Amino acid sequence: MIRRRLITTLERHLRQFPAVALLGPRQVGKTTLARTFRPPAALHYLDLENPADLEKLADARGYLGARRGKLVVIDEVQRAPGLFQVLRGLIDERSLGGEHAGQFLLLGSASIDLLRQSSESLAGRIAYLELAPFDVLETAPETSERLWVRGGFPRSFLAGDDAQSALWRENFIATYLERDIPQLGRRIPATTLRRFWTMLAHTQGGLLNAAQLARSLAVDGKTVANYLDLLVDLLLVRRLPPYHVNVGKRLVKSPKTYVRDSGLLHTLLRLEDREQLLGHPVAGTSWEGHVLEQLIAAAPARTGACFYRTAAGAEVDLVLELPGGERWTVEVKRGTAPKVEKGFRHALADLKSQRAFLVYSGSERYPKGDGIEVIGVRELADMLAAMG
Repeated sequence: MIRRRLITTLERHLRQFPAVALLGPRQVGKTTLARTFRPPAALHYLDLENPADLEKLADARGYLGARRGKLVVIDEVQRAPGLFQVLRGLIDERSLGGEHAGQFLLLGSASIDLLRQSSESLAGRIAYLELAPFDVLETAPETSERLWVRGGFPRSFLAGDDAQSALWRENFIATYLERDIPQLGRRIPATTLRRFWTMLAHTQGGLLNAAQLARSLAVDGKTVANYLDLLVDLLLVRRLPPYHVNVGKRLVKSPKTYVRDSGLLHTLLRLEDREQLLGHPVAGTSWEGHVLEQLIAAAPARTGACFYRTAAGAEVDLVLELPGGERWTVEVKRGTAPKVEKGFRHALADLKSQRAFLVYSGSERYPKGDGIEVIGVRELADMLAAMG
């Protein structure tokens, strides 16, 4: 069992808020975490994909009202959107009875409907946490390459070999497209959404060109925006915004897009192992997206993440605005002898960041001049996590 870093934060939130929503893609480990982070006797667990458990909530107020004094875990809560209004009344009643925190833990695949329902009904009573796939701080240093190739979904990462991992990811994608997304009420043909997701994979780390995607899919720009919103909301794709600052330069305004899990990216591109990956043009941007996900996951809460690029060619892969007001800039290079590009130096002059890092495939840390530090992804992620 790999211990998840989020457990400490989850416990802290449950001591402060009546309800906590733990959101993340399917199969990322939400249920395992929820059922093991406390003794079973301290929890009451309901899985709304189980018809028997769903039936218990036919009289949700009566059933849940009888479970006072325990943390009630409700899995796949998006399957009962009307439940949030009931939870509001129960939370207020339990709070009046002295239970001010730690009443409900809600697990769900992050859907727009779920977020809208909970934010309207439980405002001020709920906190949100995102459980991402395994990251470099949860896995052993010797498995770093495996984490990049297979991605961090538990069953993919822990599979017996690369072939089993690739098979799991292929089935995961098919199930998401054919079963899970339609359950959210989105009537999008699975083949169309897979084509769109694969197009994003081919342009990993590139600027979003909605018009080109629309032409390729024979749909309009609004439809492309809806497809992208869905994949972003399901935490499967990251839409990294451009950094806007008054530097007197023409700045790029389009966001970058990344398939968030490197293993899913490789499966969408039909790359089954390390050798196929290293021989493919996407290897560099795959590594870039992988590093960005590790650093963003490790960064303290309320950290802003974006990229910086000007029309003249100044560019930084990642700008982190930390909660204390400090700005860190990060450039990502695959390989063990990274070079500082001119565009990175120009961007640093524009941004005037407090720290500048060049993240590479090695582990040694050393200065590169002009305040730039060469560093491995694990060490930089550890520095960010320590700030939380």
